[in-house]
Amino acid sequence: MKRFEDLYQELLRSTIENRDDEYISALDDFDTHQLDCLLHPKKHPLIWHTEDCNCSDNDRHCVKVCPFHAIYPDETGKLHIDEEACAGCSYCIQECRANTLTSSKDVICALQAIRSHKGLVYALIAPAFLGQFSSDVTPGMLRNAFKMIGFDGMLEVALFADILTLKEALEFDRNIQSEDDFQLTSCCCPVWISLIKNIHSELVPHVPPSVSPMIASGRAVKIMYPDALTIFIGPCLAKKAEARDMDIADAIDYVLTFKEVEDIFRIMAISPADMEESERDHSSRAGRIYAHTGGVSEAVKLTLERINPSRKISLRTQKADGVKDCRELINIISSHKSSANFYEGMGCKGGCVGGPKAIIPHEEGRKNVEEYAGHATYTTPIDNPYVIELLKRLGFETIESLIDESDIFTRTFNKPMSIIKP
Repeated sequence: MKRFEDLYQELLRSTIENRDDEYISALDDFDTHQLDCLLHPKKHPLIWHTEDCNCSDNDRHCVKVCPFHAIYPDETGKLHIDEEACAGCSYCIQECRANTLTSSKDVICALQAIRSHKGLVYALIAPAFLGQFSSDVTPGMLRNAFKMIGFDGMLEVALFADILTLKEALEFDRNIQSEDDFQLTSCCCPVWISLIKNIHSELVPHVPPSVSPMIASGRAVKIMYPDALTIFIGPCLAKKAEARDMDIADAIDYVLTFKEVEDIFRIMAISPADMEESERDHSSRAGRIYAHTGGVSEAVKLTLERINPSRKISLRTQKADGVKDCRELINIISSHKSSANFYEGMGCKGGCVGGPKAIIPHEEGRKNVEEYAGHATYTTPIDNPYVIELLKRLGFETIESLIDESDIFTRTFNKPMSIIKP
C-alpha cells in the first residue's frame, strides 16, 4: 500500500488536471480511511493518523504536549482525537516521534468547489502572507496567481483586521473605566481563545464579543455577494478549527494553509513572482501588523489614542508568545499579579508569522510584515477612508454602531461553540 503523502500528491495532481479515469483507477492502491480524509476532510478531526502508532505510553510525546488533552489512547492503546477539544495548535504533530500524525488537508475539496461553483470565488489572504511565496512577490502579483487557480479575486484580511481593531478599541474605551478593569483581546488567535474558553472560562467576561478578522472578511463578502465562495488562506491549522465553530460557520467555506497553496502552485507550474502587478488593497498599518506578536496590542493602542486622546486610563499591554507563554500569562491574570489592562495571546512563537504552516521562518515573516506595514498610507483604521466606506456599505453609519449594532462582527463567547458537522 502506498504512503499517505503519495496518495495526497496523486489526488491533488489528478484533481488539478481533471483526470477522471486516472483519478478513479489510482484509488485502488490506497487506504480507504486516508482517502476519505482527503476527499471529505470536514468529516474528520484536524489531526489525522496516517498509520497505526506503535509507541509505548511513555514514548507518546504527542499526548504529553497537548495543552487541551485532545489526543488520548483508549484501553487498547489506539490513539483518538477529541474533535471538539482540539484547537489545532499542531503540538502533537511536531512531537510525534513515529511521524504518524498529519494535519487536515482541505485542498482537494476546495479545488473541486472552485471548479464547480457558479458564483464568485474569493481568496481571503491572512496578513502573514508577505514573503511566503517568494520575497519578490507583491500582493498584486499574488492576486493574479490566485486568478490562475480559478479565484475571481483576492482580499487582504488586514482590511478587516482594521475593522476589528476599531471595534476592540471602542470596547476598551467603553468598558475600561477603572484601574481594576481589564480586557483580553478576542479577535486574532483561536488557540488563545480556546485556552480561555475551554480551560479558563472564568476570564470569558473580560473577552470582548468580536469575531476574528477571518470571520469578519468571510461574512462581509457573503453580505455583499451572497452566492460567493470564501476560502481563507494562512499559516494556521487552528483557523480550520475556528471555521467549523457552529456559531460562526456561516463565514468561511474552506481554509487552506500556505503550504497547501504552495502545493497547488507547484503542480500547476504557477510562479507568483512572474505574475504582472495589479492594484493593492487598502488596509492601514494597524491591520497589517496583526500578523506578528504584539501587533494587535499596538494596533488597538494607536487606534484608542485616535478615538479618545484625552482618556485618563491609558491602555497598558502585556502579551504572550506561544502556548506556554499564553498559559503563564493567564495564570498571572488570574492571580492579579499584573498591572496591564489589555492582554494579547498568540499561540505560535512570533505570532501568525510563526504558524505551523508558514513557509518561511517567523523572524523573516515579521520583518516582511513590518516593512509592508511601513508602506501603508494610513496609520490606524480611524484614518482610513476605505474602512469607513466599507462599514457604510455594510450598513454601519457611525463607528460607534460597531459595538451597538454589530451582528456581523460579533460573537458571544459564553455560549456553546461546538463544531458543526458536514
